Amino acid sequence: MKKRIILFDDDEARRDSLSLLLSMCADLTCVGIFETAEHAVQHVEVCKPDLVLMDLDMPIVNGIQGTKAIKEKFPKIPIIVQTIFDDEPNIFEAIKAGANGYILKSTSPEKFLNMLRDALDGGAPMSGVIAGKVLAYFKNQNNLIDYKLSEREKGILKLLVDGHSYKMIATKSNISYYTVCNHIKNIYDKLHVKSATEAVGLALKNGIV
Repeated sequence: MKKRIILFDDDEARRDSLSLLLSMCADLTCVGIFETAEHAVQHVEVCKPDLVLMDLDMPIVNGIQGTKAIKEKFPKIPIIVQTIFDDEPNIFEAIKAGANGYILKSTSPEKFLNMLRDALDGGAPMSGVIAGKVLAYFKNQNNLIDYKLSEREKGILKLLVDGHSYKMIATKSNISYYTVCNHIKNIYDKLHVKSATEAVGLALKNGIV
């Protein structure tokens, strides 16, 4: 069954391009296109997407506000922010709003689609330049806290930081997908976070891995 994706973007050409790109995929389909996030929660309720693609800079209600609204009502639906910007305030505001990934619009179509699949599989994809900025920012922080993670949990968190999906973590750790999910849940509880993006950010910020 194809994974359902909805798109928020005020650029008509971009909307048409992404809709066409998704229609050519055997495993993905676009089930909704909207030019503002003003009624984002209602659109999610109607379209029932597996993933949300959210433009950052939109009129009336922007992507950060839309992401926050959706995450408050549907915390488990992955939201990928897409933008032409790579400035740090936008990066961290999107992450704080609950975004599961941050992709530059200049990303190639093939890589873009693979990043969407990674997010659907539990990953936290970020364009390389974005990941570099996040890493540089958090490496400059010195707030070290003992979150009492086990060695196994630290190993799984490190794989998450490295961009691996849950399935890839299971393979590399020689454990089942179900066991990975249990470990991830425990990691989230100990770090007091709700998403892979938050876990990765906190891990880098506090030098956990």
